[in-house]
Amino acid sequence: MEFCRFLILTVVNLFSIARAAPAPLVAGRRHARLRVAAISLSVMIGTFGVAVEAAHTEDSEISVRRSTQRTSFTNDEIMDGFYKVAFGAELQFDRRIERIRKFDEPVRVFVDNRGKPSRRADIAAVVADIRARVDHLDIAMTSDRRAANLIAVLVPARELNRTIVARYGRDKAQQIQRALRPQCLSGFGKDEHYRIRRAEVILPVDAEEFGFYDCAYEELLQALGPINDDASVPWTMFNDDVQMGFFDIYDQYLLNILYDPRVRPGMTKAEFGDVASDVLSTARDRMINITPTRESQSRRSTIQTLQ
Repeated sequence: MEFCRFLILTVVNLFSIARAAPAPLVAGRRHARLRVAAISLSVMIGTFGVAVEAAHTEDSEISVRRSTQRTSFTNDEIMDGFYKVAFGAELQFDRRIERIRKFDEPVRVFVDNRGKPSRRADIAAVVADIRARVDHLDIAMTSDRRAANLIAVLVPARELNRTIVARYGRDKAQQIQRALRPQCLSGFGKDEHYRIRRAEVILPVDAEEFGFYDCAYEELLQALGPINDDASVPWTMFNDDVQMGFFDIYDQYLLNILYDPRVRPGMTKAEFGDVASDVLSTARDRMINITPTRESQSRRSTIQTLQ
């Protein structure tokens, strides 16, 4: 997670679509712990997802962080993080507007693998994990680029800067490099109603396992709408000082809130505030059922013992 930041791109620049979207917002990960596979110790590939069949052994660093993550949060802690990452934008080229941005249609992910090793199966595992953990989000892989509205471009780390220039032009690329110094990047194009229509992530295909998954999770999730990174929220991967390598519980709260049907693209903070309490309650119910916290597991065990 240490190397992302999100870039809301114009639809034209991202996918050569005839109708332009508003000017881009940008986010990318800096101060990366990214290490090229050729110089790193060999580690095993990890897979993710409550409904994904395990095919590999999870990276040991990810396993440690997963087992020690904080699992219980107050309402204020969750909502503070949501307001900061869902309404803000780390780098925005046009006038600053704080509104909800999200897909309101199925998300189909295409992998453009331009280096070695092939990471399509790894991206598919991440996508499946996200799908399993976020309610009301229809996200899946596609082998048809024309059917995709989220493209994952995987390039050697040494080609990252050149790829950013080719994608966004020299002027915007320089702004991105100055502001973010990214080791991976994500961006999306929104329409006038703040609905995300096209998104793209650029990932280092030859990163070591922890760095690759940390980057992949943050960028793919930011491509879904929570574009801002904020150093004041210590439990989210949308923070340069926090590295996860998996879809942590705190960020599952944020994405489940964002994709609740009552949270509409274009909502202001005030409008969201009218439904925030009910939406958070629904997110808590889902988290208890799908990804129980240690506290909820303890309560359930106590109830079962008393019955």
